[in-house]
Amino acid sequence: MTNVPSKVSIIVPVYNVENYLTKCLDSLLNQSYQNIEIIVVNDGSKDKSWDIIEDYALKYPEKIKSFTKENGGLSDARNYGLERVTGDYIGFVDSDDYVTKNMFEEMLFLAEKHQAKMVICNIQKVDQNGNITQKLTQIPNMPEKIELENNFSVFSDLSYFACNKLFKRELFQHKRFKKGAHFEDIQLIPQLLLDCDIIVQTQSFHYQYLERTDSITKTHTEKGLDILKAVHDVEYIFKESMYSHKIKELKNFQIFEGVYSFLAYLAFVKDEDTFYRMADKLSVFIRERGIKIQDILNYNRFGKNYLLSLPVKKKIFYLLFFAGQKKLIRKLI
Repeated sequence: MTNVPSKVSIIVPVYNVENYLTKCLDSLLNQSYQNIEIIVVNDGSKDKSWDIIEDYALKYPEKIKSFTKENGGLSDARNYGLERVTGDYIGFVDSDDYVTKNMFEEMLFLAEKHQAKMVICNIQKVDQNGNITQKLTQIPNMPEKIELENNFSVFSDLSYFACNKLFKRELFQHKRFKKGAHFEDIQLIPQLLLDCDIIVQTQSFHYQYLERTDSITKTHTEKGLDILKAVHDVEYIFKESMYSHKIKELKNFQIFEGVYSFLAYLAFVKDEDTFYRMADKLSVFIRERGIKIQDILNYNRFGKNYLLSLPVKKKIFYLLFFAGQKKLIRKLI
């Protein structure tokens, strides 16, 4: 009896990306590993995205499964795709990004080599000419195979993007992205990691994150409070997980995602009243969890003090916040 090769399902949510979708789909169709299905979910696009999807689905019916639905947001589109996958492993690719030719071949190989439910690759930001603008190494100075019980610091250090990971399908058996929530990756991906004994990484920069020049500047609003809600959801699952005794790592997760990530968002909130309301919510978040300012200032990520690694302006912003100097912050931003 011959072994049937594992199948990879790649979910691509699409919303108004007519200028970028072709490059994204081409990068998936040209994968060196060919036992894949590409689940393309048109989330109520108003441009020509659906026409492009239909053309590709007709041309590559053995690879592309196309669906269209009313607009429901990124989480809803991903969940729609999750209900329709048939693969053993699942990946997510945003429709304005693209990937290297051997991304899924290498990540699947590593998943099966180590019997891992989650594989992580590095990310590089690229401009619209394909020039690399920034390299984002995900887990530096750690081995290919990471046993979480002995290296659980990655729980608080990891960047929780969905798109640079390959997941065993079983992780999603009872889990979905939170519909209507912003920062849905922070809310769900840590929960999936808590169901893993080991994770595996490659140092290859497989995922190409496009920094678009034509995108409308995002307005930073109270939607940023969803970061704190996401951390709260993870805390609940954490207490029921096999890692519930890892209290230090939970606190570090609260500091990195709940404090630093939130402050990174807050720094761009222009409306003064909104800024103060959100800052007050963060203060409550910190107080309720018994997080001390010294804990925040001393937080180390991958063995280095996180605050000291920040750009000067951001460092000043954070220090002023921790000192309670919110009015000086307003002058800074």
